[in-house]
Amino acid sequence: MKFTLKNLGPGLLFAGAAIGVSHLVQSTRAGADFGLGLLWALLLVNLFKYPFFQYGPRYASATGESLLDGYKKMGNGILITYYILTFATMFTIQTAVTIVTAGLASSLFGDFISIEVWTVIIIAICLLLLIVGRYKLLDVLIKIIIVILTLSTIAAVVTALVNSETPISFAQVLPENSLEIGFLIAFMGWMPAPLDISVWHSLWAIEKRKNDSAFNAKSALFDFNIGYISTIILGIGFVFLGCLVMFNSGETFSKSAGVFSSQLIEMYTASLGNWAYIIIGIAAFTTMFSTTLTTLDASPRAMHRTTQLLFKSAFKRGYLFWILTLAVGTIVIFFVFASEMGFLIKIATILSFLTAPFYAIINYKLISSKHTPKSARPSLKMHILSWLGIFFLIGFSIWYLTIL
Repeated sequence: MKFTLKNLGPGLLFAGAAIGVSHLVQSTRAGADFGLGLLWALLLVNLFKYPFFQYGPRYASATGESLLDGYKKMGNGILITYYILTFATMFTIQTAVTIVTAGLASSLFGDFISIEVWTVIIIAICLLLLIVGRYKLLDVLIKIIIVILTLSTIAAVVTALVNSETPISFAQVLPENSLEIGFLIAFMGWMPAPLDISVWHSLWAIEKRKNDSAFNAKSALFDFNIGYISTIILGIGFVFLGCLVMFNSGETFSKSAGVFSSQLIEMYTASLGNWAYIIIGIAAFTTMFSTTLTTLDASPRAMHRTTQLLFKSAFKRGYLFWILTLAVGTIVIFFVFASEMGFLIKIATILSFLTAPFYAIINYKLISSKHTPKSARPSLKMHILSWLGIFFLIGFSIWYLTIL
């Protein structure tokens, strides 16, 4: 089968949603604080989360329905739990990613208006794109954004490597004190993304099938693998950037959105030269704008479908209701907590990690159950990797809870 850029879609949307705070903020901070010492954590968590993310498009392409429909078949209790968890976290997650995007917009395009105003502008632009263009426009935009993001990030890493005179150490580090372990859990919580994005991916896969009849099980998994590998490569890239530019510099990142964003760009340009400003700025802004756009689409899409399944109602304007609710809620939270970007991100990432075992277990049970055609069920290798992944996620959650 011949694959083209047109065949890609949900996997790139997954990448757009994943490559955000986990990469620009957490990966850069990991490189700045630990050098390349946490690469083991990045690679390990990507490996053990892989099957549970893959089960989203796998189930959708095999059955023609989303993971949410599968959860419904497994029992209302699972769907209700998902509904509550999503409602409890979606505003915090959207606010966290929007805060960083607004800060970068202020740094990149000018601080002649406040970050609060930038937030409203960014949310308004994303709303307009999603309400008017819906999935078709999102599918086209994300391909452009991911290409720009990938090229600009690679250019930034290569430039940093060429300009660096400090020997690079690949010695790996195991955090020891509670503060370092807390960061490790937050780092892994959103690396490459929260596991509930598997639900979003299954919803995007259904939309892709409506618009592209050639999008089948084989192309769905190929599309997913392209997106997943992209998140790993760019995650490593941002760790390198943090390491090459800031490690052992004695500087620390601010918790304020505006200060952090300016500091991030200025840090790179101070090391690489003013000419690199535009490359770094584009890489940083496209990273966060893609996340803001995709999360603003995905959470309302998921809440709309969950509402339909739970209350057995068509609720035709449900997507519009939830996207407006999320947009307004984000703006309200932003105005109240704009100076606490670090705190918001920490809450969101830790919640994502602690709920990861729940999503891992139900995704695995669903894909292995009678609700999934036998041809789409996991191979022995995927079963083993799934078991290891579940033990890994539960073990790290228990470890974190013991140090609180």
